[in-house]
Amino acid sequence: MIKTLVVDDESLVRAGLRFILESAPDLEVVGEAADGVEAVDAVGRFRPDVVLMDIRMPRSDGLAATAAVRRLPQAPAIIILTTFDSDEHVFSALEAGACGFLLKDTSPHDLISAVRLAHGGDSMLSPQVTRRLIHRLTTDQPGRRRHDALELLKDLTEREREVLTEVGRGLSNAEVAATLHMSEATVKSHISHLFDKLAVTNRVQVAITAFRAGLVD
Repeated sequence: MIKTLVVDDESLVRAGLRFILESAPDLEVVGEAADGVEAVDAVGRFRPDVVLMDIRMPRSDGLAATAAVRRLPQAPAIIILTTFDSDEHVFSALEAGACGFLLKDTSPHDLISAVRLAHGGDSMLSPQVTRRLIHRLTTDQPGRRRHDALELLKDLTEREREVLTEVGRGLSNAEVAATLHMSEATVKSHISHLFDKLAVTNRVQVAITAFRAGLVD
């Protein structure tokens, strides 16, 4: 079972998310929290695999809570779930260590898929967010960012560059494995090496490097 924690300041929203998540046979909601402070405490008590985190909450917001949770030993994957979709929130969430960013109008099917992907080390962004993210990456100081990304790629093996490119295209571990004719375990090993060599903490940041280096159109 994939243990999940739901964090939102509205009890009705938490109830709805619990209903959706527990409709899947492999997902279990082990706890809830109403703000960022409670979220950090709940992670320590319930040890979830994946956290669904709202952004705007009292006492401590979801971005601060995400950063605090990601500093914990064996930190869970965190998916930001919100009605707000500004660039500022997207980049702040990713910088804080979130592995995904979904809007609250995401379908139940996609929400469940996102939790499964996060648990498996993958990530999922709402299509609207992905389009804006790509636009930002290709227009914000492209020359300098391209140079910095290419410098990072110099330490990669040819196989790591291939995995980096497929992650940048948005493929899951299973899809990368099928495309490059390798096992999922090998893909995960390469991605772990990419984290170290690119000095990043999540899969989305790996994809960002691929975009900035021009490996993905």
